[in-house]
Amino acid sequence: QVQLVESGGGLVQPGGSLRLSCAASRSIFSIYAMGWYRQAPGKQRELVAAINRSGSTNYADSVKGRFTISRDNANNTVYLQMNSLKPEDTAVYYCKAARPVITTQGYWGQGTQVTVSS
Repeated sequence: QVQLVESGGGLVQPGGSLRLSCAASRSIFSIYAMGWYRQAPGKQRELVAAINRSGSTNYADSVKGRFTISRDNANNTVYLQMNSLKPEDTAVYYCKAARPVITTQGYWGQGTQVTVSS
């Protein structure tokens, strides 16, 4: 079992920044891919960013150049740095751990709300 706890969401103005954190209950980054998904009201959950076991990253086209996923192996924490936020980034953001790749069935956090509004 893996528990994931997200934090860092909130209300931010357009153009602002937020950093989300996802703390894992144990050391898993060597065997699990990690990712951030989001789900806006009335929309399907979508993959925003992922980092695989070797540290390679990939991003949805809508966030490339604005969001950065990273991980701290010593603290079992994955981050999502979000810059130049737009109203369309408003969603509940979820952390996921899966293996061997992020799109396989895995563990989810409880989600954290991000609202971009003036």
